[in-house]
Amino acid sequence: MKKIYSLIFMVSCLLASCTKNFEEINTDPNRPKEVNPGVVLGQMQYRIVSSSISAARGFTHELMQVDAPRSSAGGGGVHRYVITPGTGVWSSFYTYLADIDVVISSAERLKENNYKAIGLVYKCWAYSILTDVYGDVPYSQAMQAANGNFQPKFDAQKDIYTQILKDLVAANDLFDDTKALTYGGDGVYNSNVLTGGKNVGIQNWKKFCNTLRLRLLLRLLKRDGELNISDQIKAILADPVKYPVFTSNTEEGIYKFPNVNPYFNPYYTARQLDWRDGTYYTKFFIDNLNAWNDPRRAVWALTVSVNGQNVYQGIESGYPTTTEYVVGKNSSYTDALKTSAITGVMITYAEEEFIKAELALRGFNTGNTAKNHYEKGITASMTQWGVALPAGYLQQTGVKYNEGSSVDTQLQQIMLQKYYAYFFNDYQAWLEKRRTGYPVLPRGSGIPAENQFPSRIPYPTYLQSLNANNLAAAVAAMGGDKSTIKVWWEK
Repeated sequence: MKKIYSLIFMVSCLLASCTKNFEEINTDPNRPKEVNPGVVLGQMQYRIVSSSISAARGFTHELMQVDAPRSSAGGGGVHRYVITPGTGVWSSFYTYLADIDVVISSAERLKENNYKAIGLVYKCWAYSILTDVYGDVPYSQAMQAANGNFQPKFDAQKDIYTQILKDLVAANDLFDDTKALTYGGDGVYNSNVLTGGKNVGIQNWKKFCNTLRLRLLLRLLKRDGELNISDQIKAILADPVKYPVFTSNTEEGIYKFPNVNPYFNPYYTARQLDWRDGTYYTKFFIDNLNAWNDPRRAVWALTVSVNGQNVYQGIESGYPTTTEYVVGKNSSYTDALKTSAITGVMITYAEEEFIKAELALRGFNTGNTAKNHYEKGITASMTQWGVALPAGYLQQTGVKYNEGSSVDTQLQQIMLQKYYAYFFNDYQAWLEKRRTGYPVLPRGSGIPAENQFPSRIPYPTYLQSLNANNLAAAVAAMGGDKSTIKVWWEK
């Protein structure tokens, strides 16, 4: 019996020794207990812009007649205004918004205001795209899965925009250009060091913040009376010290792909079949560039041989289902764009100048004329894509700004050039056409009469099982879930 008790005692001791200090022994000393914002920021920047430019190439370019598929049987296709539910950035953006939330919360914990401000800018940028693309979306209750809320309500677009505009003001006030980012991580601007006691990267982030705010205020101008949009625009224009915006190409918001593992351009390894043999630029897109002898053609498009001449040539968009274009007979994307470091476009100096051109046209005091801003916008787009503005370019037919024409004609000129400046810029060309009606796109002969140009993308179908009640409430509030339903600012 003593032997049995002794055995039990020894086993008890062994068990005790195995569990003593268990957590301490099994804790990885090289793994941080709490994440810092720098660890998350750089990865999030790469992933979210990779998603946004994929949306540009995969959706906006086809819808806005930048390109069209080589063949498209069955009657479908974005170029025929057939928009399938869930097409777009819903899943990816909500995934990356969780990372943005970590950047903001960890910055608050560590009292790192510059990180918090950058996080707020990204949050506003991402949610503005989500709500402009889908309409009412989960916002105030989103990112609360850790608290047990797996079925967030959908917020009205007006409420989302109200908070976005407040957050951009808060971000502007948080930026401190006397401090470097303590934990590094910024892959857009060099905000990790000081130069002469100042953080130029943070200064650029502040300009990104206010340029984004101007973009969104202009988008909401039709709703001026509800959110005092004009007064907010005037406040930015009147105080460039407090609310600085982009003033040169060196400041614009482009994620420059380093093309080192794992941060490659998302098209880096795309097959020729997927990249250019299955898609061609449209006649609308190429013919304007041809008429202007635009130097951006050589950066964007391949030439093809026609009657012994190397030319840029496009195809019809929205063509009949029986049409199939021959491989290699029309211009498509250059291979250099697959590995380009500068396609990670979020918001640019060119856009800033086109925004001011329209504002000046509408009577706002921008400090310059609509014509001057228009010409600066064209020049900035050329610089952005690494080409020089040719002599006489701004004076030629189709480009020369006509100050003596009607306001609507001048707006058409601004929006057409803005359209080209939006190359690879998420959904912006589509959103601006919805706002202004421009540029006017030819309707393809193969688009069924009942198909209408879309005002939104329907919600992903999986929400019907994951968040049915809140989805149903959102659909009812918006008046339906079709692609023709107009969002709040478009009505």
